[in-house]
Amino acid sequence: MNDSTPQQQATPDTVGELVCSARGCREAPAWGVLWNNPKLHTPERRKVWLACDGHREHLSEYLRVRDFLRDVVPVDELVRSEP
Repeated sequence: MNDSTPQQQATPDTVGELVCSARGCREAPAWGVLWNNPKLHTPERRKVWLACDGHREHLSEYLRVRDFLRDVVPVDELVRSEP
């Protein structure tokens, strides 16, 4: 589900603390759910929600119905910010 154009490579935002983005969940994430709201973000920007296995589909579907979902990648592929 890779959504990049030949002219511009999509770049996910860096991530800090590795914790699932689902409300109230404190599990370690296994996935990076990459999204972009075209009304707010440049085409190459990828915001990142982190998802544990249990919340991957819920978070992906939330973004998919709004046409914001761009990709889902293993969390190990994301760039970490400095602590």
